Amino acid sequence: MYFNSGYLNNSRLDFKDYSKPLVVGSCGTYRLKKRPKLPTFWAKGRRDYQILYVASGKAHFWFDGVEEVVTSGHMVLYQPKEIQKYVYYVEDHPEVFWIHFTGYDVKNILDYHGIPLDKHVFYSGTLPDYKMLFRKIIRELQQCEYGYEDYIASLFNIILLLVSRQQQESEKTTTSMPEEIEAAAAYFNENYNTKVSVDDYAESLHISTNWFIRNFKQYMKISPAQYILSLRMVNAQSLLENTEYNIGEIAEIVGYDNPLYFSRVFKKEYGVSPAQYRKNLEESTEK
Repeated sequence: MYFNSGYLNNSRLDFKDYSKPLVVGSCGTYRLKKRPKLPTFWAKGRRDYQILYVASGKAHFWFDGVEEVVTSGHMVLYQPKEIQKYVYYVEDHPEVFWIHFTGYDVKNILDYHGIPLDKHVFYSGTLPDYKMLFRKIIRELQQCEYGYEDYIASLFNIILLLVSRQQQESEKTTTSMPEEIEAAAAYFNENYNTKVSVDDYAESLHISTNWFIRNFKQYMKISPAQYILSLRMVNAQSLLENTEYNIGEIAEIVGYDNPLYFSRVFKKEYGVSPAQYRKNLEESTEK
């Protein structure tokens, strides 16, 4: 099981804080690899709010005693004191990010971004940006650098803004096969580091490549190839930030046989080589 998390002031205590409009208390991610299941149950709920983002696969939640399977591209909202019961199963290939937050203006902030307070599950889409932003929040919580409280609140606001944008775009979209496109996004999330062929994937669905690319781009606002590239770059960025793997190892992990080619692609995306990116990060941490 892969697990990574960060806590405000390195404290795991459940709390409320009405000193600011929005306060992020903790953030983390789970990804099951071998462990059969991971259950969570809070009989009395928590004092703060929580949002869980199903980045890939699916997760099982119980609301008012009724099970609901939440698939990738959706988020779940728990308000304070709500019973929380959910389970991740390894066969579902779940990758989930979670964030706890409080503040005196939370309801208005959620309402402003179109997050419903009268239901638990809402659409978010599967943008690679979400992973990057959640991981940045985790890292900031772990390092506790100057001004990190305000910075992580702003990063969370960006996540909420992207959710509201995805919901508005979804309302305008008229694609006839959203479930197939969501399934494709989930497949790419699971297999981005392999030699994924868009042509072969389209053929496996018995549809034309051009039709698949056109509809994927209409629904996801990015082509399949660009989506896979984004996943590789976001995960490479996370490995550079959070591990000691060398550049060749990271290139292989995210799906590149040639480290030099990986470095060229990374530099094109971020303006610096992977080695320089890591060096800049280390220098900023030392300050």
